Amino acid sequence: MTEPATLSCERVSKHFEEAGNRLEVLKDVNLVVERGETLAIVGASGSGKTTLLQILGGLDLPSSGTVRIQGQSFADLSDGARGTLRNQALGFVYQFHHLLPEFSALENVAMPLLVRRRPVAEAEREARALLERVGLGARLTHRPAQLSGGERQRAAVARALVTRPQLVLADEPTGNLDGANARGVLELMLELNRELGTSLMIVTHAPELAARMQRVLVLEDGRLSRS
Repeated sequence: MTEPATLSCERVSKHFEEAGNRLEVLKDVNLVVERGETLAIVGASGSGKTTLLQILGGLDLPSSGTVRIQGQSFADLSDGARGTLRNQALGFVYQFHHLLPEFSALENVAMPLLVRRRPVAEAEREARALLERVGLGARLTHRPAQLSGGERQRAAVARALVTRPQLVLADEPTGNLDGANARGVLELMLELNRELGTSLMIVTHAPELAARMQRVLVLEDGRLSRS
């Protein structure tokens, strides 16, 4: 039996109603992401890249069409079941780290495992190992405000990967970093992609980042095509 694709979407469209006008953001988007694959989605500001990423990650539902993770359709699931599937199969990295300010780096990275009801000691052990892997072994007890921008984003990458997800969805993951930190975070994500076999999809404006992916797709006028 053939293993289903990590992610697939078929004829996904999304529209919004604004002041009586219908705004078509996505139009019949089709996409398949295989295990371990890396790809970038590029396009002008306002082209719908973030909307597409939210739909692919189950954070929003399309107006029409189907999104499947490991063959399972988000539309067939309750809100709670969608949340469970996201936690089990997906990791998210954003331009801004979204770490919880009142918790340490260790606690932030352990959080997705605690949501899975893993024992605290086990969750912290796995979080510690990954934080050491991303160069933050000496910063485990530091809160986000005590970390540099690059350190916060590395912690966010560790949090996204601690559950060993099938797919990481990254929205401008280096957009808030300077050149050296941006390169470091990108290399880290690619290295962990190779080691863990996790698929990686990045939405970006940065051509040098997109060029490092195996595949580059362009979102223009609501439609997705090869670059």
